[in-house]
Amino acid sequence: MELDLDKEFKKAFDKITKLNQQIAPDVKLKFYAYYKQASCGNKFYFNRDVNLINAFKLNAWIQLNGMSADEAKKEYIKLSKQF
Repeated sequence: MELDLDKEFKKAFDKITKLNQQIAPDVKLKFYAYYKQASCGNKFYFNRDVNLINAFKLNAWIQLNGMSADEAKKEYIKLSKQF
């Protein structure tokens, strides 16, 4: 089951990365946060390039604290199906 989830997650990631349409900033943050939680878990780190965009990204990711990698992948996939 996990291999299927990983394949589906990669497929969704590739789809969103290659998407030609504009994605609303709040939805982009969700994609970012789900991706980081799926790939890094709760190992939050701060980008040395402190600016407003990076602060929003970190905040979105921290809000998913405690979510499992599998759940983050499922949420990413679910969100990608809107595009």
